[in-house]
Amino acid sequence: MKIIFHKRFVKNFDKRIKPYPALLNKFNERYQLFIKNKHNPILKTHSLTGLLKGKQSFSITGDIRVIFQEKERIIEFLDIGTHNQVYK
Repeated sequence: MKIIFHKRFVKNFDKRIKPYPALLNKFNERYQLFIKNKHNPILKTHSLTGLLKGKQSFSITGDIRVIFQEKERIIEFLDIGTHNQVYK
């Protein structure tokens, strides 16, 4: 499994996560869990519906989510932010 980062993810990560050490630490912790097992119950990974059908999400905190899509053996992180920021 290879993980790549969409430019929107990188931009929003740098703006919404990186400046906040506690969020950055939580992201790093959850990212490691994701690498080991993307279906770890702590991550609350789930498929999305509606306009985001075909994509999935996992939780960093109660309100911070990562949106990603999986194609063959590649996972692309598409966006990161609060529930309202990523599910627009």
